Amino acid sequence: MSPVRIALANIEFPTSPDQSVTLATRAIADAAAAHAAAICFPEAYIPGYRTATRSLAPPDQEFLDDAWSEVATAARANDITVILGTERVLDGQLLISTLVIDRDGTPQGFQDKVQLDPSEEGTYTPGLSRRVFQAGPLTFGVAICHEGWRYPETVRWAAQRGAQVVFHPHFHEAEPGGYRPSSFADPCNTFHEKAVLCRAAENTCYVATVNYVSDGSPTTSAVARPDGTLLSYQPYGQRGLLIADLDLAEATQLLARRCKSY
Repeated sequence: MSPVRIALANIEFPTSPDQSVTLATRAIADAAAAHAAAICFPEAYIPGYRTATRSLAPPDQEFLDDAWSEVATAARANDITVILGTERVLDGQLLISTLVIDRDGTPQGFQDKVQLDPSEEGTYTPGLSRRVFQAGPLTFGVAICHEGWRYPETVRWAAQRGAQVVFHPHFHEAEPGGYRPSSFADPCNTFHEKAVLCRAAENTCYVATVNYVSDGSPTTSAVARPDGTLLSYQPYGQRGLLIADLDLAEATQLLARRCKSY
């Protein structure tokens, strides 16, 4: 089986919802030019992750519908599957979500963030279910930010159902006085990048984590192999696409399938 090429959009936080669409469609075209079969964006990239320090317009489902349509058009025009970090309004509640769009522009569906960080509970509502997706020979799941780092079962659930890779869109920026790493999983850094390697090793699947690019960010975009070793990572603070070729035969899901529920 030929390797499957993926792209992780390690790009800047948008200055506006409209710019988030512009930057996303541009990255889709760039990923297709690099012959990627799929591209994944950071957490809530359209319209941007809601933080206490950023002023974003209130949730607007009409804007989101138009934005998703534009991204779908870009997916179809560039013949590439898109894993789009976004948000959505469901029954009057705002959810962090990821929309998967097929290479022909057809939406496959959403993976909502089920396990919220405590800091998000005043803004977002947790999702209720999980699923896996397909892109040609690639079966994949999505575990969003906090839930992928702190809740191993979110990655295991997808691997047990055949996912060869679990995408991990997240948002993580520098805090005052925080450690500024220059190499992946530096022992002096926080646990977050080490957890990515663990999620891959304990489930025998790839884990592809993708963050916004920002100065001093404590985490970057990276791909962990199914044996828990690092395949590649994006240099810290450097904008661009991280391109990786995945040998799907290595992603056996062996350890995930052997795990029993207690």
